[in-house]
Amino acid sequence: MAKGAARSSKAAARRAAERAGIRIRWERRNVTLLGAGLAAVVLGFVLLSQGDVTAAPLLLVAGYCVLIPLAFIL
Repeated sequence: MAKGAARSSKAAARRAAERAGIRIRWERRNVTLLGAGLAAVVLGFVLLSQGDVTAAPLLLVAGYCVLIPLAFIL
């Protein structure tokens, strides 16, 4: 019974999003920005684990606050 309810709620959410006109277009640009954002975050954490206090926070902020949101906005 729970699976059926989860499916119907997902379907209802999808229909509501379609009516509201909310769509994420996964074009090449979006996928590239998302990949660059994830790469920046991973590289930032690697550098942070090695003790870098300059480039690591910059990469993390760029990934989380700029690149990943741009992938969903554009």
